[in-house]
Amino acid sequence: MSDNNIALEVQGTATSTSNTTTSTSTASTDNTVEEKSDGIVSYSIGGGVVIRGYKDENDLPRMAELIARDLSEPYSVYTYRYFLHTWPQLSHVAVVDGEIVGTIICRLSKHKRGAMRGYIAMIAVDEKQRRKGIGTALVEASIAALKKMDADEITLEAEVTNKGALRTYEKLGFLRDKLLYRYYLSGVSAWRLKLWLK
Repeated sequence: MSDNNIALEVQGTATSTSNTTTSTSTASTDNTVEEKSDGIVSYSIGGGVVIRGYKDENDLPRMAELIARDLSEPYSVYTYRYFLHTWPQLSHVAVVDGEIVGTIICRLSKHKRGAMRGYIAMIAVDEKQRRKGIGTALVEASIAALKKMDADEITLEAEVTNKGALRTYEKLGFLRDKLLYRYYLSGVSAWRLKLWLK
């Protein structure tokens, strides 16, 4: 595939789009993949929800608001900017009626054993928009972006008490790799989950 094309895998369906505005419907889903001239890929998952790549600083306030509301760890604006400026192509948002209702922030780096390791650092979905597949779609978008960047594996942490998130990750192929006792500032333990891509 040339540098001018982007492959986006959505629920098991690979779709390529050129770097001009293009729409492609997939056979196995209702998703429409579109890439704008600014290089931002977006697609609909139904119900008025559009998943798209992180655009710029204008997305950041709402992303930070969602994450601060949902996650137990406090993050500074500098943490967000570190991820979003270094790996903008690995972060995505879910949009309904022009408002960001979900977000995922990721990175890719070389692990000490030499593997290229993707990391899902933060994910949040507005409480009113849950149970619509938004979280799953955000994770799938990031998995596809990490695969495109040749990641060998993807890791994340999830609170042991967050049964819904653990079920979602496991349905997507993540396995519980390690129990991290009292991992969060709140004292809650976490599971480190891993998805092997190669």
